[in-house]
Amino acid sequence: MRQKAAEAQLERSEEKAAKTKPADPYQLQSLDRAVAVLDLLGESEGPLGLADVCERMDLHKSTAHRALMVLERCGLIERTPENRFRLGLKLYELGTRAVEQIDLRARVHPWFRRLSAQVGETVHLGVLQKTSVVYLDKVEPSNRRVWLSSRIGTSNPVYCTAMGKAMMAFLPEEMQAEIMGKIRFVRYTHRTLMTPEALMRSLERVRRRGYAIDDEEVEEGVRCIGAPILNETGHPIAAVSVSGPTSRITQQSVPGIAEHLMRCCREISGSLGIKERRRAHAPSPFLQHYGL
Repeated sequence: MRQKAAEAQLERSEEKAAKTKPADPYQLQSLDRAVAVLDLLGESEGPLGLADVCERMDLHKSTAHRALMVLERCGLIERTPENRFRLGLKLYELGTRAVEQIDLRARVHPWFRRLSAQVGETVHLGVLQKTSVVYLDKVEPSNRRVWLSSRIGTSNPVYCTAMGKAMMAFLPEEMQAEIMGKIRFVRYTHRTLMTPEALMRSLERVRRRGYAIDDEEVEEGVRCIGAPILNETGHPIAAVSVSGPTSRITQQSVPGIAEHLMRCCREISGSLGIKERRRAHAPSPFLQHYGL
């Protein structure tokens, strides 16, 4: 009882001290504190215990504990088996949605037009939605008479599209496994991947070379090359693909097209302000935990 009374008294003292500062009409102390905890965990080289949070933020144990419990309940942080705390995957999901909600299509369109002119083929922009890839943008080369039937707003399965595999290959392992468990494999052509094992082997090749290939897996006679747009933690926020008939996108031409494509994706990342922003002294908790 005495300990609880002491904690309550200390918390009242903290609140009283906060009130002596100039009033901020937009300040919400508990929310400000929670955001500060997220910033602290994001800057840390590894998971932190309750005592670490208290010490680094100069908070009483009960105050820090409440903030951590709220963040954990919301999925914004997660607890390790050693009873320490790190950023949660809910933040990745929210960050991905945030990027989707900005006018990504308008921001990257100039790079799309240049890429389409360079390779002379159709270029797509897509984002991941559950087990599908949704097409946000499409640019056709001006000198082609035959165009692909894909349309903005439509979707295709993640497991047999170049953009889908390009994004899935660079997801954290837990998210990758979650998507894999929800896929219903349907055969579109004789080349369509039909098992989780075949898809995992394909994703490993994507990670090694940096781009994915849809080799007539959705539509016979059409080959696509896809690469991810990565954020500063090395995880995908969208993907770009180059698509065309196999008569033009031959096996021999794939590496050259892929080089143009990956350069385009790096430049798009730079235009969004997420290029080369990793801090060497504070690796991302996602990278540390998932071994990426």
